[in-house]
Amino acid sequence: MYIEQLQKYKPKLVLYLPIPFGFLGLMIYNYMSTANLDTAKLMQDYIKNFGENVTFMLLIVPFAIFLLGLLLYNRHVQNNSIRLLTTSRTKIDWRRVFFSFSVWGIFTVVSTLISFWLMPQDFVWNFKPFPFFVFLLLAVIFIPLQTSFEEYLFRAHLLQGLGLATQTRWVPLIVTSVLFGLMHAANPEVEKMGFIIMLYYIGTGLFLGILTLMDEGLELALGFHAANNLIGALLLTSDWSAFQTNSLFKDVSEPQVALQIVVPVVLIYPLLLLIFSKKYKWKNWDQKLFGSLQTIETE
Repeated sequence: MYIEQLQKYKPKLVLYLPIPFGFLGLMIYNYMSTANLDTAKLMQDYIKNFGENVTFMLLIVPFAIFLLGLLLYNRHVQNNSIRLLTTSRTKIDWRRVFFSFSVWGIFTVVSTLISFWLMPQDFVWNFKPFPFFVFLLLAVIFIPLQTSFEEYLFRAHLLQGLGLATQTRWVPLIVTSVLFGLMHAANPEVEKMGFIIMLYYIGTGLFLGILTLMDEGLELALGFHAANNLIGALLLTSDWSAFQTNSLFKDVSEPQVALQIVVPVVLIYPLLLLIFSKKYKWKNWDQKLFGSLQTIETE
């Protein structure tokens, strides 16, 4: 009932358009303005002039502002509550958020340590105490705000709006997944690995959309996304990643398509869906992912 619950409030569907169109317009402008630039070199120039932590803040703070704007728009323009934007439950289930965060956080730490053990030549110890702990403080505050903005934009605001407009579940699932992938088109990783990495971004969006629809809420997606970006940024950086940070390790290897794209999308995400489905006893997969919306009484 994550989408259906809004029917009784008779939302104006036109009010769902300004934020996604505005943000996508900003992303298109960003992509076009950097299309002929070496984004990796541009990032290195920023780091040389300002340092890793200031560069990180320049990249991350706008997302915190965007999140505030989205929540205020949701509350005061759409007359909606954060709870309705987040979940179909009577209140936000923080245990789900922390469980998802813990599962993916532990997996990220363990897989990184295994990679370091198997291929130590691919890693450089990057730890510098003062810059790292400053970054740790900044990351713990701002990365969850960045990931929450993306979740509330794609898996909440846009997914619910498209669901109400089309009276379907699969249309918003597919559309938000593709748009989530395209949002990353200007990332340095795309320049480094080519557009094949878009399969990873779109696949991740699809995975997060399935989590949201099957669990009838955003909590699991919020936890996963926060752990993915936060733990990943604290553990590992590289010269071609979107976040080049004062992390513990630096990856000096060349990226591998099979390891960094195929394995997560084809193997790891289905395994995670199995784990979550067993814990939360998900049923009716066909209806929740591909069925039409159920009509509920309106006020």
